[in-house]
Amino acid sequence: ALYAVHTAQDGVTVTPRTSLDLTRPLAAVTFEAAAARELTRGADAAVRRGLRAGAALLASEQLGIAEWCLTETVRYTKERHQFNRPVGSFQALKHRLAELWLEVVNTRAAARNAADALAADSTDADVAAALAQAYAAPVAVHAAEEALQLHGGIGMTWEHPVHLYLKRAKADSIAYGTAGRHREALAELVDLQAP
Repeated sequence: ALYAVHTAQDGVTVTPRTSLDLTRPLAAVTFEAAAARELTRGADAAVRRGLRAGAALLASEQLGIAEWCLTETVRYTKERHQFNRPVGSFQALKHRLAELWLEVVNTRAAARNAADALAADSTDADVAAALAQAYAAPVAVHAAEEALQLHGGIGMTWEHPVHLYLKRAKADSIAYGTAGRHREALAELVDLQAP
């Protein structure tokens, strides 16, 4: 069964927890004989749908992280100079940013597909959500790591927000299961057997 519990009552303890992403507060909630209202029996399916929706929609946040990191890094590499030219003009950095751009474009497609599948209550919503998380989570982390590295020393400071994006990407990457778990779920959903 699924229950609703008011947190402002005896028997409910909410203990704030420190997480990697300091911009998203977390807490441990403990129940000891707390009053609750039953919402539904046999809630397994409803909980699974809720987790699926959360995972699918989180892919859009991860897309936003990756897009911001790419955009800001491209802008910064055009402004930062070494050897009397912008570092963004160096071929090695161009290739890294071009590959990241492709990852972001693919993440956009996966996130949009997942959101569309949820909105349409599609029979493919489970597949779309698993695919979106399997792809978007590592791309967001990769984009944030690239942004941090390519921003150089300024990216390591508290004054620059790139570290916040990396922390959010890392926290998001495990919020609804790891990318590996979503790949396993995707393989099961499409009946893909391991070699």
